Amino acid sequence: MARADLSITPRLRQRLVEWLQEDLGRGDLTAPALQGVEGEAQWVAKAPGVFCGGVLLEPLLRELANGQRKGSVALRVAEGAPVEAGDVLLQLRGPAEMLVALERTALNLAMRLSGIAKATAALVAQLEGTGVALADTRKTTPGLRELEKYAVRCGGGVNHRMGLDDAAMLKENHLAWAGGVTAAIAAVRANAPWPARVIVEAETAEEAQAAVAAGADALLLDEFSPDALSVLVPLLRTQAEARPDRASIVLEASGVNPADLKLYATTGVDLIST
Repeated sequence: MARADLSITPRLRQRLVEWLQEDLGRGDLTAPALQGVEGEAQWVAKAPGVFCGGVLLEPLLRELANGQRKGSVALRVAEGAPVEAGDVLLQLRGPAEMLVALERTALNLAMRLSGIAKATAALVAQLEGTGVALADTRKTTPGLRELEKYAVRCGGGVNHRMGLDDAAMLKENHLAWAGGVTAAIAAVRANAPWPARVIVEAETAEEAQAAVAAGADALLLDEFSPDALSVLVPLLRTQAEARPDRASIVLEASGVNPADLKLYATTGVDLIST
């Protein structure tokens, strides 16, 4: 079972408020029918998968109750745990009008995150025993990055960058507009306001070797075949070891067909991104 933590930051809490408000609008018109009624409910899995998103229930309940403890949630399945159809995932107690007001927002989030966790776990399983990690990208749904990347961790993957301020990744457009790999890396190194890794996306062996020579910390080797990487990866590692600082380099394969994960894992790369 994958282990992952989610910090309920002030920013995330504010988003939960906004998502609840999106559904509630001017108020739930069904609330009078349930006034004064205490409710109990449970979530039951309808299909096999990986559970993710249960940790959002308590903060959502608190927001609906204006910070008071008017309801409770008991998780029956841990985040990142595999589930089978029929498994009870969690149990809820509290004012019935609050439980139905919470229901759709909570389910929408948990279903989406559980889907991401399940898809991630299926890919991670193909890499078991290889020592190669599965990394995500910044191709997330705007507003949901923090949660979607949490779901990747629940599925056993690793997060690449949370945003553009985490590391400098120089891609095709950067290299074209900056005047090449060496100029781009030099500009970033000279002007970065805080210590940052420099990652270069390389589409040819020549670009990859130029990036190592220019001092890149990591390479994203895009759309290379497994055969090509099997030849290139040892060369790049030898080249990095010959640099004055002898700093190791992280090598990542991208643009990979999921059906070929095991093949790519034999090439010597550290990461495969998807």
